Amino acid sequence: MAKSDVTYSSYLDLGRILEAQHPASDAHDELLFIVVHQASELWLKLCLHELAAARDCIERDNLRPAFKMLSRVARAQEQLIQSWDVLSTMTPHDYSQIRPHLGSSSGFQSAQYRMMEFMLGGRNAEHIDRHAENGDWASRLRNETARLSLYDAAIHLLARRGFAIDRSVTGRDVAAPYEHNASVEAAWAAIYRDPQAHWDLYELAEKLVDLEYHFQRWRFGHLKTVERIIGFKRGTGGTPGVPYLAGVLKQAFFPELLSVRTAI
Repeated sequence: MAKSDVTYSSYLDLGRILEAQHPASDAHDELLFIVVHQASELWLKLCLHELAAARDCIERDNLRPAFKMLSRVARAQEQLIQSWDVLSTMTPHDYSQIRPHLGSSSGFQSAQYRMMEFMLGGRNAEHIDRHAENGDWASRLRNETARLSLYDAAIHLLARRGFAIDRSVTGRDVAAPYEHNASVEAAWAAIYRDPQAHWDLYELAEKLVDLEYHFQRWRFGHLKTVERIIGFKRGTGGTPGVPYLAGVLKQAFFPELLSVRTAI
């Protein structure tokens, strides 16, 4: 197609996007349910794009572009958080008309959400096989576990900058969940005590805190929306529903960036 033939609709492929909603019932609110989840997946796609580029920049010690990317992720996360406000206009009665048509589908099955968790460092190999029949997502998630997470990349940068990071951290199995380490907390404490001497690392720390803060707000919004609409029923994908969501709220991606606030 020549550039002169490109239109707003063709460039954005609106024909396919606007025809991608296929309600399975006559329930008025099903379009709301579909659009909120589809839009969330698009925001997640942008988050993954920015996080991958930000990690590459951190690994190359090129932090200034990473700051812009991480700020953009935080803004996209705000859109994800606001989506719960829209979905929460659905009442229990409204949802009861839709639920029988959802089968075993569940937001728990979102491969992009799981990839974002993996990129931040929340890695659990048990989640990989759940995507065995979901395109190439199982292999993509498995490949991600072989890479440094965003936080691992930041910690390796601290070590390269001369901070005394335990070798048990820099040499750890990155596929395993990250655990709090005193040497990492000490490094962040030194940065927070003298931000002028380590300004770019100080800013990196705050960008990471923003990222986790927004992610937890998104999780909390999910929990409260589910609680508001279905109470304590089990989720459609077989999860315990609200109790499961409450459990993941306790999982921190960057533990030393929280504990350092008590330490300094």
